[in-house]
Amino acid sequence: MISPGTVANDERLRLFLGLRVPGADLDALVAWQARELPAGRSVRLVPRANLHITLAFLGSRPAGELDGIVAALEAAAGDARARGRMQLQPERYRETRSVGMVVLADAEGRAAVLAGDLHSRLEALGVYRREERPWLPHLTVVRFRVRPRLSPSLPAVGPLVPSDAAVFLSRLHPSGARYEVLESFRLGG
Repeated sequence: MISPGTVANDERLRLFLGLRVPGADLDALVAWQARELPAGRSVRLVPRANLHITLAFLGSRPAGELDGIVAALEAAAGDARARGRMQLQPERYRETRSVGMVVLADAEGRAAVLAGDLHSRLEALGVYRREERPWLPHLTVVRFRVRPRLSPSLPAVGPLVPSDAAVFLSRLHPSGARYEVLESFRLGG
């Protein structure tokens, strides 16, 4: 973990906020990826360490904003914890032009309430602009250059109960992004 005090205020950090998935579910997802998704030159499986449910991608932000971002996530996670455990169930596989994802059903809507609350807090800080489409809970499981049009079975996991919400630092590398948790807050999962 990086302490906010170890970076200069004008340094830029590539940040996103997300829900972490418990270890046993991650193990099951990785086994499913190996069985169902063809890895190759143009298809790259998302590594276990990078599997998460994105709440908000902030992009490149000045390090001086980190304390406010952390505080916003802490407050939203505290409110979410008080509402009770969120449970997400794999619903379908979906591809965009560059990623494949497992879309998650949020039957009780608790994850969506957390995302909406967090988005409002981040907008009030001036560090985030809400997307026009509604937030979609999902796990990105594969990245590609050319859309492979896969139709895998759904992973036999769930309900997924996120263990915590985290602020992630994303560092870009030729082999793919590497994520580091800067701070996390328990959700009760």
